[in-house]
Amino acid sequence: MIITPAFKEQLLQACKKIIHERIENANHAMNAAQEAANGEDKSSAGDKYETSRAMGHRDRDMYARQLVEAKNEWQKLDKINLEPSSLIKAGSLIEVNEILYFIASGIGKLEINGQVVMVISKESPIANLMVNKKINDNFSFNGKLLKITSLI
Repeated sequence: MIITPAFKEQLLQACKKIIHERIENANHAMNAAQEAANGEDKSSAGDKYETSRAMGHRDRDMYARQLVEAKNEWQKLDKINLEPSSLIKAGSLIEVNEILYFIASGIGKLEINGQVVMVISKESPIANLMVNKKINDNFSFNGKLLKITSLI
């Protein structure tokens, strides 16, 4: 696999796009849930009205939490430094046993230009094991010995 700083920049931009979409979707869903809760008319069956309003507020609160989480992820992505480093850190693109990992956000599997990359957060268990390691270092994860073969 050939991984370059330009590819790493593409990955970061793709991550930002995904998180931006999450922010937009959560914001839209939160507003729609609020409008639905506000739009409930009181009926003769008062319990139905109260239940519908409560469900609308619960949905709005859930989307508000998702919005906050997405904004926090955006802030983390915005702070990532893509400068090369000899040690693994947030913003590193690493090849481990022929699998590419990009330490940025907990997005998961992402395909860029036909290349599959696992985008993981710095807080993930495997990232915790890789941070501050360098090329040719080994580490154990889920009972398997893994080797860092590339670092950009």
